[in-house]
Amino acid sequence: MRDAPSRVVLEALIEAGATVQAFDPEAQQEARRLYGDKPGLRYCDSPKDALKQADALVIVTEWKQFRSPDFDALSQQLQDKVIFDGGNYV
Repeated sequence: MRDAPSRVVLEALIEAGATVQAFDPEAQQEARRLYGDKPGLRYCDSPKDALKQADALVIVTEWKQFRSPDFDALSQQLQDKVIFDGGNYV
C-alpha cells in the first residue's frame, strides 16, 4: 500500500468531506495500521457491505475478484449510480 493509488483517492475523498466505506481482500489489515480510526473511513467486511447506502463506487484495485464487475447489478445498489473503475487497467 506504500504507493497505492487507492491511498490518494481515499485521502482526497475524506478531505472533501466524503465518508469512505472501504473493502480490500488483501490490504485491510495494512489500511487499519496506516489509518486506524480515521474519521470519514469505515472498514467493510465484504464488497456488498461497502455498497450499503453508498452514493458511488470507486474501484481502485487490481485483485482478480474485481476485474469483471457486473456494472448493471452494481449500479442498482448505489444511491446515485456513479461508478469509477480505476483498477482495471492491467
